[in-house]
Amino acid sequence: MDIENQNTVSVTEKTDFAEPPDYRVILLNDDYTTKDFVTHILIRIFGKTERDAVSLTEKVHRAGSAAIGVYTYDIAATKTALTIQTARENGFPLQCIMEKA
Repeated sequence: MDIENQNTVSVTEKTDFAEPPDYRVILLNDDYTTKDFVTHILIRIFGKTERDAVSLTEKVHRAGSAAIGVYTYDIAATKTALTIQTARENGFPLQCIMEKA
């Protein structure tokens, strides 16, 4: 008697999980926040290189807003809140919003 073959059970489960939606984080231009501060935020909070941060800062300045990145909800919400908090602590009215990507 072959016990090994007798106790083998095959189970196949199919699970459908929806991927969580991504969110786009957007910086909005204003007349008071300095370009240097925006660049600092992009490097410090969003992990951008200095070159990318300067380019995005110029885009925010010229176009009025720029998408900074696309993240899961929790990461987008944290980066948005941290950006606004850091701006307020430094006396700037910089606005940062998030929207479904």
